[in-house]
Parts: sequence; structure tokens; C-alpha cells
Amino acid sequence: MARDYDAPRETDEDLTETPVAEMPGREPSVATIDDDEDLLLAETFELPGADLSGEELTVQVVPKQKDEFTCTRCFLVHHHSQLVSTVGSEPAVCAECATE
Repeated sequence: MARDYDAPRETDEDLTETPVAEMPGREPSVATIDDDEDLLLAETFELPGADLSGEELTVQVVPKQKDEFTCTRCFLVHHHSQLVSTVGSEPAVCAECATE
């Protein structure tokens, strides 16, 4: 939108805004907040430094498969497709560690 800088400036009386409810074609709406949903969401967040000594973690450990290897740099188990070609006695390195 172009602005004419030579035109007289608006006064405080000109700047009074019309409330949204009074604008033509607008109907006032009422916003509702569901407090129960907010409380449920708040309960799922874990605060840093919380005491988790009474909690137990259940994880199923699967042994390394025949088509997997352990990277000698990051010590993660990867599929053999992630193995960077090794020559002779070079250690097994994954593709991600090889690019670093």
C-alpha cells in the first residue's frame, strides 16, 4: 500500500479503533479453554532433575544379528549396509562415523 508522506498525520481521535465485535459482518465469539486437557498434558511432562529412583525401565535386549556389526568409533550396532569398506585389519566403521 502506497503512503503519501505529505498528507496530514492522523490525530489521536482518528486512531480510535473499532472493537471487533462492532465491525460489520462479525459476530462476537467466546473462546473456551478446556482446563482438564491442559492438566492431562501437564502431567505427562517430566521435569528436569525429577527423582526417578522408584521407576523401572523395561527394555528388551536383542543380541547382535549375523548381518550387523559394532562400529569401533561410536560403539553402536549397525546393519552391514552401513559398513564402510574395510581393508585387511582396519577396524569396522559405520558410514556416519567415516564422514566425520
